[in-house]
Amino acid sequence: MKNAELSHKFDYYVLLFFSIAHLGWLWEVLLYLFTEHAFINRGVYKGPYLPIYGVGGLLLCLLFGSMKKKPVRVFVFSTAICSILEYLTSFFLERRFGIKWWDYSGHFLNINGRICLLGAAAFGLGGAVLVCLYLPFYEKLYNKISARWRIAICLFALAVFAVDGAYCAMKPNMGEGISFR
Repeated sequence: MKNAELSHKFDYYVLLFFSIAHLGWLWEVLLYLFTEHAFINRGVYKGPYLPIYGVGGLLLCLLFGSMKKKPVRVFVFSTAICSILEYLTSFFLERRFGIKWWDYSGHFLNINGRICLLGAAAFGLGGAVLVCLYLPFYEKLYNKISARWRIAICLFALAVFAVDGAYCAMKPNMGEGISFR
């Protein structure tokens, strides 16, 4: 693999991860703004990103990126993949920190309060929008940014993320409205 190909893959996926993680953070913040009428910085990290969305989004793009013209199929697969990821992430966070960052216990068809039917359907729809609509948009935007700028943005974002991650490993974001004790 040539250096240009390797850097393309590196910056392409790093920027995709951060764009999806940031969109996930925006979604959660806006959701809580409208439902709770308060700004709540959701998630373990302090920064404006939710890694679970970045990881899940990358996984969906890698697995289903070739299905951009098959939104129903992407919806079904995204529902399953995102539910598994959400369940495992919830399990890990609860074991690691002893608290829950979300609890669907009161929702219809929930499993241990970690996932529920409504959340699974929302993530399935989000996955279909991500793969079928956002990914083509992202690719056009990505190609308009010079390689030098892409690498600089990647390195900056990764440095900030690493510092935030190290800090939050010791002091995770657990304020009001973020976690359930």
